Amino acid sequence: MDFEFSEEHKAIREKAKRFADEEIAPYARENDALERFPSDILKKMGAQGLTGGPVPPEYGGGGLDFISDAIIFEETGRACSSVRTIISVQVSLVELSILKWGTEGQKRRYLPGLCRAEMLGAFALTEPEAGSDAGSIKTAATKKGDGYLLNGSKAWISTGGVADILIVFAKTAPEAGTRGITAFIVAKDSPGFSARGIKGKLGLRSANTAGLFFEDCFVPEEQVLGSPGDGLKIALSALDNGRYGVAAGCVGIIQACIDASIKYSKKRVQFGKPIASFQLVQDMIARMHVDLEAARLLVYRAGHLKNMGVRNTLETSVAKYFASEAAVRAAMDALQVHGGYGYSNEYPVERYLRDARVATIYEGTSQIQKLIIGENLLGIKAFA
Repeated sequence: MDFEFSEEHKAIREKAKRFADEEIAPYARENDALERFPSDILKKMGAQGLTGGPVPPEYGGGGLDFISDAIIFEETGRACSSVRTIISVQVSLVELSILKWGTEGQKRRYLPGLCRAEMLGAFALTEPEAGSDAGSIKTAATKKGDGYLLNGSKAWISTGGVADILIVFAKTAPEAGTRGITAFIVAKDSPGFSARGIKGKLGLRSANTAGLFFEDCFVPEEQVLGSPGDGLKIALSALDNGRYGVAAGCVGIIQACIDASIKYSKKRVQFGKPIASFQLVQDMIARMHVDLEAARLLVYRAGHLKNMGVRNTLETSVAKYFASEAAVRAAMDALQVHGGYGYSNEYPVERYLRDARVATIYEGTSQIQKLIIGENLLGIKAFA
C-alpha cells in the first residue's frame, strides 16, 4: 500500500486548488445568493481540462485516473458545492455513461464537447413518484417508425434546465418490469420536451435543478444508449460513479469547514484570549479532522478499485454514506465555532451546512446506502 501521491496527482491538486481559489471561491457567495448558474466558471474549467475526467484523450477527455478525478471534485467542493455538483453530473453520470454504453458514433458526437464543457449534460432518472425506487418510473417510450415517443416527467434533475443533452430513462416494455427500462440521449431542442427550473432550494442554489416534461417527444432510434432494456443497468453503473463524485465533494466541504474554523477561532477573542485555545473548540475541530481523514481514505479506496476496474459498489456506498454524513457534522460544528456570525452569510459556513445537507439525500439517501451495504454484506436484498 502506498499513501503517497504521484507527481501527476500532486500536479492535478495544485492545478485544481489554484483554479478553485482564484476562479470559483470568490464568486460562490454571490452566485448562491442570486441563484445564478456559473456558466462562465464551467467554460473556464473546460478550457483548463478540469471537466474531462477519466475519458480517454481520443474522445477529448483528460485520461485521468479516478484518484485524480476525486481530487478535482474535492478541491471544487471545497470552494463551491454547486459547481462540484454540476461537474459531477457532467463527468460521472453523463460522460462516463456515454463512454461505457455509447456507440462509437455517440462517443465521437458528444464526448469532446462534454469534456470541454462546451456542451452540458444531465441525467434524468428521478420522477415525482420514483426516487429511491428507480424501477418504478412511469415515463414511457413507445416505438414509432424509426424512433420512440417519450411521455412523462422527471423531477429534481440537476442541470436539467440548462443541459444541451439529457440521458433520459423510460419504460419501453412495461410488462418486463425493471428489464423493460431503456436509456435515451435526448437533445434539449427536441420537440415535445420542456423544462421548468426549481427555485428556492435550501442549498446548491447556483446549481440548476429542474422538472422535465415529455409530451410525444420524438427520439430517433440511434439515440438509444446501450440496448433497449439496459436502462436500469446503465443507471446503477452511473450511480456508482455519481456517488463517488458526491463523496469526494463532501471531503472538500469538510476541509473547507476546518479551514474556516481554524481561521476564525484564532482571531475571535473571548475572555481575553482566542477561542482556539478553548478545549471544546479544539474538540470540534479535532473531530472534523478525524472525519476528514477517514472520509478521504474511504474515497481513495473506492477510487483505487475503480482504477483496477473491479466492482466497487460496496466501497463507493460506504464512502458516500460516511463522507456525506461527516460533511453535515463538520458544517454543524463549524457553524457552532463561528457562533452568531456563522448564522449569517457574512461567513461561508452557513452555506457549507446548506450544501452538505442534500448530499445525504441525492444520488441515493443515507438510508439507501446502508441498505446497499447491508445487501453486500448479508447477500440478502431488503426489497425483493
